[in-house]
Amino acid sequence: MSEPGTPAEVDQRLSDEIDDAGRRASRTVELGRRGFTISVLMFVLLVAQILPWAQGRAGWETLAGEAGGVPQLFAVTSTGVGVFIGAVALVSRRWWVAWCCAAGGWFASVDGLLAIWSQQSAHASGAAGDGPGIGMIVAWIATIILATLWMRTAFSRN
Repeated sequence: MSEPGTPAEVDQRLSDEIDDAGRRASRTVELGRRGFTISVLMFVLLVAQILPWAQGRAGWETLAGEAGGVPQLFAVTSTGVGVFIGAVALVSRRWWVAWCCAAGGWFASVDGLLAIWSQQSAHASGAAGDGPGIGMIVAWIATIILATLWMRTAFSRN
């Protein structure tokens, strides 16, 4: 067995170890019960993909570009940020990824507002739009709540 060293060496190693633990903790966020709520809302976003979004098309069809540009932008941002980047943030618990989810979530929320508005507005022919589908509205509400939760998480850094 090796000798533990002098008391000064032991003190230095312990100090370095504590400093390393502090640096690791400062780069992460603690999700707690909020993590479960975020997971449920991510699942809601996935379920919204099978519900009607725009022009009678499901969310996954809108994501593929079959329902117009503005709804597709919302589908891409809400799914990309809300589900994929959100999953990375849940798994990694990195502070900067939580900030990406917060900022991206608010961007997607504005996209959602524009997507809903675009479905209610008159087209070039003057005829009013068909209105947003229930899936788009559910996805928009889930995106707003997710953005709020991620913002609170990002601000709660240790």
